[in-house]
Amino acid sequence: MTDEIKSKLSEAVKASLKSGEKQKVGALRLILAAIKQQEVDTRTDVDDAAALAILGKMAKQRRESISHYEKAGRNDLVQQEQFELDLLESYLPAALGEAEIAAAIDEAISTTGASSIKDMGKVMGVLKSTLQGRADLGAVGATVKARLST
Repeated sequence: MTDEIKSKLSEAVKASLKSGEKQKVGALRLILAAIKQQEVDTRTDVDDAAALAILGKMAKQRRESISHYEKAGRNDLVQQEQFELDLLESYLPAALGEAEIAAAIDEAISTTGASSIKDMGKVMGVLKSTLQGRADLGAVGATVKARLST
């Protein structure tokens, strides 16, 4: 695996510094800090797959924060979180549609030969590698559970 995402982020920081985009520099440094923290915690280099997982987790946190800030009427914080979310999503692969997710679930179930809820771990293991960063795995898990329960 390459470290393409980390390289892109580092280059984006340099370009943003040169153009004086303080908000973007701050957000990019926040992303790089999360990746660096993961490297320190695990004592390994973060590859692109792990970086995508980190970016996906950060995007999910931003979505939840936006929801909470909107309820509290904090539009200033909503704008900052939305800016960070948009930036994160620019580094994530395009999200899959409902039909593509359903097709991936069908394929994973047939590939693993899953027939009951006991096989959910096998199915999710296959799906995690293909859908990571491209779909909400929590929602995918709920769909798989419903499919295997019938």
